[in-house]
Amino acid sequence: MFTRDRSFEPDALPTTNVVPFRAHRRLGQTPGAARRDDEAPGAGAAPSRTALLTEEQLRAIETAFAEGLTAVQVVDAFTSRNIKFSEASFRKYVQQGLLPRSRRVGRKGKHKGSLGVYPAKTVRRINLVRRLMQDGYTIEEIQGQFLLYTDLVEGVAENIGELCARLERDSARLEPQARRELGKDLTEVRKEGDRLVEKLDELTRRVATPRTDTLRLTGAAGGAEDLL
Repeated sequence: MFTRDRSFEPDALPTTNVVPFRAHRRLGQTPGAARRDDEAPGAGAAPSRTALLTEEQLRAIETAFAEGLTAVQVVDAFTSRNIKFSEASFRKYVQQGLLPRSRRVGRKGKHKGSLGVYPAKTVRRINLVRRLMQDGYTIEEIQGQFLLYTDLVEGVAENIGELCARLERDSARLEPQARRELGKDLTEVRKEGDRLVEKLDELTRRVATPRTDTLRLTGAAGGAEDLL
């Protein structure tokens, strides 16, 4: 279900097409400050309802790291925005099969080995898992939802985004007026696409609920606190 990733090593080098997330921080933000929250919350501590990335932040991250992120960069996507998320928690997400598979990317130069790179949607996936945990879902319930539908819904969103981007890129050959009209239409299509994905997400939850309820009744569901 997952690929072992050793990119947690502090001296891991970025790939040629992946820029370290710290390079995008504002002045005054230090790596030390971003790492102070690597400890998991104490037993019984309720997760903060505000400790999530916004849709605007998610899109900015996905745009900046369209080629993918290392494990360290994924963690940094949260900690650099003052959201608690540790490398230990990331490893647990991988072990539970909750994240998309990483791919190995060779480092530039001889004898440099390779580095595990996760698709840009990984940050969005983690954000959704955290939201589900805040809503009281257990690990097994979350796994059930992901295994059933999440990759498919994310695929719809990715395909819509890729198609719109390609149409926008290819519109450069059109006349200015036609290009402007196409741009307006694409903006509307993106909005409609967002609404479609939200609706699909809602429908998958409704279908997945009986499955998760069964897990609760049989006592198969466990706590998800250790994923925070």
